[in-house]
Amino acid sequence: MKYALVIFETDESRRRIRADRATYRKEYEGWIGGLAAAGKLVGGEALETEHIIPATVRTTADGSTTVTEGPARTGEETLGGWFVVEVADRAEAVELARSLPTPETVEIRPILESA
Repeated sequence: MKYALVIFETDESRRRIRADRATYRKEYEGWIGGLAAAGKLVGGEALETEHIIPATVRTTADGSTTVTEGPARTGEETLGGWFVVEVADRAEAVELARSLPTPETVEIRPILESA
């Protein structure tokens, strides 16, 4: 089964990472390397969250669209990136998310696979 481990950042988590970026990078790279070596890493990407403001496009029921500056969901947490993993089940995805060396929030979502 494939799961997305979706990472949400906060100002506080970004501050903590910036305070010791080298340590976090080393731990992250070790975690990613372990996943890859085990054949569990399908992919992933980090998003730019500090310098460029995202744009949001919303489509209404009548088909018209509006574009606004800023994230689709406002609040403390910002979408920071994701990993896609191939695991046996949800429990394994949860354990991988728990082992991710980060002060950020990680949401675990199953990936919809076409029939």
